[in-house]
Amino acid sequence: MAAFGYTMLCEQRDPRGLVEDVQAAERAGFDFSVISDHYFPWLDEMGHSPYAWSVLGAAAQATERIGLMTYVTCPIKRYHPAVVAQKAATMALLSESRFTLGVGAGENLNEHVTGGGWPPADTRHEMLAEAVEIITRLWEGGYVDYRGRHFDVDSARLWDLPDTPPPLGIAVSGASSCELAGRYADLMIAVEPDASLGRRFDEAGGRGKPRVGQVPVCYDPDRDTAVKRAHELFRWFGSGWKVNAELPGTAAFAGASQFVRPEDVAAAIPCGSDVDEFVDAVRAFTDAGFTHVALL
Repeated sequence: MAAFGYTMLCEQRDPRGLVEDVQAAERAGFDFSVISDHYFPWLDEMGHSPYAWSVLGAAAQATERIGLMTYVTCPIKRYHPAVVAQKAATMALLSESRFTLGVGAGENLNEHVTGGGWPPADTRHEMLAEAVEIITRLWEGGYVDYRGRHFDVDSARLWDLPDTPPPLGIAVSGASSCELAGRYADLMIAVEPDASLGRRFDEAGGRGKPRVGQVPVCYDPDRDTAVKRAHELFRWFGSGWKVNAELPGTAAFAGASQFVRPEDVAAAIPCGSDVDEFVDAVRAFTDAGFTHVALL
């Protein structure tokens, strides 16, 4: 049976509200909670983007049982991988081993803020592979020196480590990222119910490992109200990750989604209160082999 998660969506909620939400999710019986790690919201209308790692620390202290996971952190531009390794180890300790580090190759929207340009996808995957190597070596303990094509680490050591490193998940969207996840990850992360991603993950070494998906929904007793809200906040969603990873700011996402109609969003995101529609959206992931599904 699949495990079910709740998404702390930083782009739509203030930090205190996010912690209150994950407390409610734990009381409601959710198995785990994932959190987006953004510097910007997708659209101005979303209105928020607090620092995910501070929220995670507060959530770890405000909850007792529910799993916590980044969905996802990009360790290649805004954060150096040595710092991500330290943050994740600290979260594993604060949460008493309830934390999973999910990483991916990121989006220009969030990573451009530190300057230096936005590299092409193949370079980002090279950077992600180096980042994962650095993170996992630091989790093993002892001093780490690393000289890579993209990253250097000079005599780094993590002084507070959990007895067991946190699980590492890698986000996938195509052949290259699936191969990377199969080689390095403890679990696969995806936002599309595409069974071929799981097959590629298996072929690269991921057979038998968990797969975590995420499905957006918009509940309201009045369906028209739900559709209006989904269109206002999530009309960017249908562009696909090849587009979403490249756009640099909220104005670009507003422009790219200006001709998306409410009915287009409603066709892609379950809206209203019909339980069967929500179940069907989740079933698409479980039928594709996903073991964990987070509601967004």
